[in-house]
Amino acid sequence: MSSSTDEARPQIVPGIATIRAAQKFLAKYFAPTRLIAAPFLSQKTGANVYLKLETDLPTGSFKVRGAFWALAQRLNRGPVKEVVACSTGNHGAAVADAAKEFGIKARIFLPANCNPVKRGRIAALSSAIVESEDSDPASAFRLVSKYAKQPGVFFLNDATDEDLPAGPATIGCEILEQLPETTAILAPMGDTALIRGIAAAAKQIAPQVSIIGVQAERAPSYYLSWKEGKVVGTETCDTIADGLATRTPEAANVRDVKSLVDDVVLVSEEQMLRAIETLLLEEHVLAEPSGAASTAALLQSGAGCGNHVALVVSGANISREVLKRAIGSV
Repeated sequence: MSSSTDEARPQIVPGIATIRAAQKFLAKYFAPTRLIAAPFLSQKTGANVYLKLETDLPTGSFKVRGAFWALAQRLNRGPVKEVVACSTGNHGAAVADAAKEFGIKARIFLPANCNPVKRGRIAALSSAIVESEDSDPASAFRLVSKYAKQPGVFFLNDATDEDLPAGPATIGCEILEQLPETTAILAPMGDTALIRGIAAAAKQIAPQVSIIGVQAERAPSYYLSWKEGKVVGTETCDTIADGLATRTPEAANVRDVKSLVDDVVLVSEEQMLRAIETLLLEEHVLAEPSGAASTAALLQSGAGCGNHVALVVSGANISREVLKRAIGSV
């Protein structure tokens, strides 16, 4: 019989049964991504450091996990004429890939002047692309929200979709299967589906593991919200890490991050550039700024992570311009 304390304890969402179902489903499309040792980072920090290479996935980013799972769940509930998404790139490519796999049309709304590598991935998947007139992601969101009111159109919003976090939650399962002795997992935080999913899995499988989120100093909305325990937005989110460019947090996401994430740290533009350079030249791993954010955080201050640290390298879709800056930064 459950005690009153157990009954009062908030339920972790997604639950482990749903996460395991997502893991089984996604195994039909993707192999588990590699967790590789990082000798240079280990020597530098004195911990055993490992890199979780979400860059192994088809679109070069973890986002396909959530897009495939969430779109499949929506299709189970009824037909969809067209799926639409608002994105700075990686989520858009993931939705386009999932739509192509499931045989439906996709339309991706992008802010102006978005990452050309990410835009190219979306175009290569034969998805329709609509660009807003403003580089602020909010402008693309306004366009997609209006378009999605049409009958048969499904707006797959990675910040608010209830099914989606079970997809990235499978990363947490894989890390703990590949490295049961994990003491900490560091993951970038943009719209927070990634860290909410990983944390939900870890806290149900191995609650002693520390979950540490990483945000850009120039896009700190969820860091500020995590500290305050309430929604704190920012006027701008001008960062090279377009995958972390979130200006207005969702209240439900703030609540989940506050309850599941042990710490949140900020990294500068320069620290992310140095981390890109380190990953490429020392560990032979290509990462975009958001994908290198966890490494930047560890290099900034590895204290409190324990002896076995997993860094989530969330994506590799870096523009040539940013890559040149990173290689020339040291």
